[in-house]
Amino acid sequence: MERPTVVSRQEWLVARKALLEREKEATRERDALSAARRGLPMVEIDKAYGFDGPAGRVQLIDLFGDQPQLIVYHFMFDPSWDEGCKSCSYLADNLAGSLSHLAARDTAFALVSRAPLARIESFKKRMGWDVPWYSSFGSDFNYDFHVTVADDAPAFTYENGVASKPASDVATSEAPGLSVFLRDGDRVFHTYSTYQRGLDGLIGTYNYLDLTPLGRHEDELSWSMEWLRHHDRYTL
Repeated sequence: MERPTVVSRQEWLVARKALLEREKEATRERDALSAARRGLPMVEIDKAYGFDGPAGRVQLIDLFGDQPQLIVYHFMFDPSWDEGCKSCSYLADNLAGSLSHLAARDTAFALVSRAPLARIESFKKRMGWDVPWYSSFGSDFNYDFHVTVADDAPAFTYENGVASKPASDVATSEAPGLSVFLRDGDRVFHTYSTYQRGLDGLIGTYNYLDLTPLGRHEDELSWSMEWLRHHDRYTL
């Protein structure tokens, strides 16, 4: 990988100031996008989705707890798999310590997968996570939010209503995604969903790597996250 050129401190400062202007512009645009995202219309959920959790069978509204907002990460974990997706695990690793801060801003967070609860609980214990995690097995939740492809569907997923090929060459019926919900009394509304590169900003490790001269250095890999391992399987 090509490394940066070596220059004087003064030359570096000129280049850094020029980049700072672009960073400020990107920050302003991000703030504008966030405002536009908050202004999106919403759709009322009119289907009774059921989930299996540690306390038994619950409904979507139960995932909110006492909060008015809920973020659901659609964690790839097919019912036939023995462990969860490496890429989704990468994102979940970056959640450490964040749930209390989300709760302080009126927001609940949960992982949802199609794997049976027993497999989820076993893998969650292995990974050392304390994030709430529910099984949607037997419900339409994953299908309706376009993170599971039905057995008789074509080999692509629908993301935000747009046909999309899988992010890698690995054949799977599961896809990652994130959905946001708002409640008003007993009514629940879907406000936002994002998929694939829309999830990048949630991965703190990537945000740190993007500050470095070597960056993510994924360009020569067959697919971007090929280097990933479950955190207990690295040999560093």
